[in-house]
Amino acid sequence: MSFAGDVKKELSEDLESARHCRIAELAAILSFSGTVMISAGNRISFKVQTENLSVARKSQALLEQAFDLHPQCCTRIHGKKSRRRLTTTYYIVVPQQEDAVRVLRSTHILDEKLELSEKSPVADELIVQRSCCKRAFLRGAFLCGGSISDPHKSYHFEITCPDEPMAHQLQDMIAVFGPSAKIVTRKSKPVLYIKESGQVADMLRIIGADRSLLDLENIRIEHELVNSVNRKLNCDTANINKIVQTSQKQAEDIEYIERKIGLTALPDNLREMALVRVRNRELSLEDLGKMMNPPLGKSGVHHRLQKISAVAQKIREKEKRGDAS
Repeated sequence: MSFAGDVKKELSEDLESARHCRIAELAAILSFSGTVMISAGNRISFKVQTENLSVARKSQALLEQAFDLHPQCCTRIHGKKSRRRLTTTYYIVVPQQEDAVRVLRSTHILDEKLELSEKSPVADELIVQRSCCKRAFLRGAFLCGGSISDPHKSYHFEITCPDEPMAHQLQDMIAVFGPSAKIVTRKSKPVLYIKESGQVADMLRIIGADRSLLDLENIRIEHELVNSVNRKLNCDTANINKIVQTSQKQAEDIEYIERKIGLTALPDNLREMALVRVRNRELSLEDLGKMMNPPLGKSGVHHRLQKISAVAQKIREKEKRGDAS
């Protein structure tokens, strides 16, 4: 099962104790995956249609626990068996008008006149007035329209919404808890998404996917540890390359001086420094200083090597002018 599947399975197994939270979550499921049906005799019923077993299970549990109903549950398998592309669609149906109206009124899908409400449940403050109910609604929305990438590969949390107003209302609701979601249109559907790893973790915390959050945080720690080691290795490699390049330039200056005027032309302290450097090209300035007699600090070694390079530069300039003997 994918990471997103694990998250939805976890969410389908947990049921809020407060009835108002159960109603808020069911309102989200009906908004995303529900269909209100009105027969020729104006009889009202509704169904939840989904290809996700977690959504079907949660819908059934919410109807049973919040409304003491026992909805009809059925499945339909379709597709081409020969190509192994079979898809199962789950239907959770409340056919009795009295039961359907009670649920649809409570979730504010229907208004007092038993007509489809002009406002979505998420825009109705009575449904999501409590912080816990906002979390429950977001949980239901993610169950029906959400997806989250495998954190081993990338960080991406999204909810595909039924329309633009719903997307913006969910965006505002998420902002109450801190994360900043963006909206993009994909296949004519508004998609709410978050990519920053910390905010993706926050969304799992908000919707109550605690086990999945722990898994994601463990992966984040592993990534941070690997990145930290890589940064240190890159830094160490850069420092080593810098030492090697600097050492090579210093050795070239010393060999140039030896060819042109001989190292004996240098003062004793610079000659000693030149011999130590040219024989120990891989060492840092600090290590070179320890080999001097008496030992020198890093700045002292650097100062002497600069003087040696200055001598080499003067010889080169003199040679360019044609004055070198």
